[in-house]
Amino acid sequence: MSELNEKLAKLKIQATNQLGECGVSNIDDELLDKLVGNLRLIVDNKDALLVSGADESELETVRKNFVAKKLGIEDKDRGMAGVKAVADKMSGIRMKNRAAFYYLVQKELG
Repeated sequence: MSELNEKLAKLKIQATNQLGECGVSNIDDELLDKLVGNLRLIVDNKDALLVSGADESELETVRKNFVAKKLGIEDKDRGMAGVKAVADKMSGIRMKNRAAFYYLVQKELG
């Protein structure tokens, strides 16, 4: 297994664990694999792999770059409400895994 694949596998394990902590029992592996794969270019940047749920500018970045661009949801209020709902859901997790965060946002916004 290549070093990149090992890092992505660890990222997925962390995401799976955090999703479990948030009460997700039936994880869509195909969706999670896609989200983890999309992070392959930043896998070496630890800060980029984490989401700060308390930083408004970080949440806005998630709304713009993931919710609007990837999910196609242009309604700012709806998008930010989904992002904030996930930040609240993950509030007990200090270092929020970006793949887990995006997974929950996508499920929240349908």
